[in-house]
Amino acid sequence: MSSTATAVATAIAETPCPPGTAIERIETFVINPDWRKNLVFVRVETADGVVGWGEAYTQYDRDRAIVEQIAELSRCLKGRSVFGIKNFCQIAFDDFAQRRGSLEFFAALSALEQAMWDAAGHTLGQPVYNLLGGPMRERFRVYANGWGYGLETPREHAEAAARMVAQGFDAIKMDPLPKPWRTFATREQMDVAVKILAEVRSAVGDGVEILIDNHRRLAPMHAIALAQRYEEYGIYWFEEPCQAHNLQAMAQIRRRLRTPIVTGEELYTKSAFRPVFEAEAADIINPDVSNVGGILELKEIAAMAEPFMVAVSPHNYNSTSVALAATVQAAATMPNFLITEYFVPLESISHQVAPDALVPVQGHIELPRKPGLGITVDEAFIRAQTYRPPAARSFRAFHSVL
Repeated sequence: MSSTATAVATAIAETPCPPGTAIERIETFVINPDWRKNLVFVRVETADGVVGWGEAYTQYDRDRAIVEQIAELSRCLKGRSVFGIKNFCQIAFDDFAQRRGSLEFFAALSALEQAMWDAAGHTLGQPVYNLLGGPMRERFRVYANGWGYGLETPREHAEAAARMVAQGFDAIKMDPLPKPWRTFATREQMDVAVKILAEVRSAVGDGVEILIDNHRRLAPMHAIALAQRYEEYGIYWFEEPCQAHNLQAMAQIRRRLRTPIVTGEELYTKSAFRPVFEAEAADIINPDVSNVGGILELKEIAAMAEPFMVAVSPHNYNSTSVALAATVQAAATMPNFLITEYFVPLESISHQVAPDALVPVQGHIELPRKPGLGITVDEAFIRAQTYRPPAARSFRAFHSVL
């Protein structure tokens, strides 16, 4: 341990805010990747000049609301030590939010929490996973996602899936059910979805895992009927068959299928996952490090899942730079880690954000060895970006498709 790290470690034991570790500056950056949604990054800097980075989960048209949440939360964070992570997160929920959470609040909190861990790791010269108990694995399996966006025909999907396999991925995720997203599906929609899956399976062969995302869309009667047709093609899992908070429906679907059921990307904090386990509503959970509350919350949720023999596959609809690095730091400590998400269309912009962003080789990411989150953000690139809103969207005049 360096003399600086030794001094800091000693100071941590003696004072609530070790000298030099107080956060003095917090900045937020928004980047338009020219694909679907904006990306939001947070930078914190301590009195000693140590920098940490975090990333907030975003959705279409909601990035500005998340930026405002970060700005308000930042007023509560300035002056606190980067090592006061658990305390800050609890106070943010109890006192700042008064225990009334939202996507925007938890996305903002997650970004700040990651940045604190990154700065703490750099202060001590250690990867974050070493501060959380040490790594349990050196490789992390990933699945490719985002490759099917905008595709329509079975042949288009099959060709795109084959390209992912040619790049080394042995697991790919897709949602073949045609839009719009509604609670009830027509027979025609389900027929199209099955045809797409059949073409993809034929194109990639039996050695590639196909993960199906249903995006919280269907009532149990249609989710069960569709998944039972999917099962012929050996799917790896069926993700979010219905709305995530309807655990009775989720458990009903799980009992009727042979395929593992996944839920969790829309659930925030440990409290939301407890009833999932109690209801036996899922085989696998997929909390997102950028909206669940951050790295420590993700680790603690995974620990809750262990005695229920539920696996963890962290969701990561974020960049493949900061958020992916944060995911890997948490996943390194999980006995029940299974696989994590890798958004291929965000790979290019992510390597501009962090030239040493984690890259899968033959479908796996190696354990990073550098301090903090294990990557280096290109501040010059980020600071050169100007805000651009995502492309405007239009919506149907009427709701029903039945």
